[in-house]
Amino acid sequence: MADTTWKPHTEHGDLSSKDEKDLPDSVFAFPKQRKEPLTDASHVQNALARFDQVKGVSDSDRDQAFANIKKAAKHCHVNVEEDNWHDLGKKPHTKNPAH
Repeated sequence: MADTTWKPHTEHGDLSSKDEKDLPDSVFAFPKQRKEPLTDASHVQNALARFDQVKGVSDSDRDQAFANIKKAAKHCHVNVEEDNWHDLGKKPHTKNPAH
């Protein structure tokens, strides 16, 4: 597993782009690119949902980002069933009523 760089940050809730500029790199899933802030449970869930939409990052960046998301998820009490970012999107997170 990749080393994590994520550290909790005291600012929570909706972030405007101005507020995001004030955040330390350590609060982002992708710290070098400053993408996907992980400031609260909602942002952790968004980072998981949008993980495959992040462009311009390497597999090693994704390894680190997933490790950061897992660490932030534990801190924010968000359940992440996947053990690897390659598994994201493969398991349904909600039961399909059609089955």
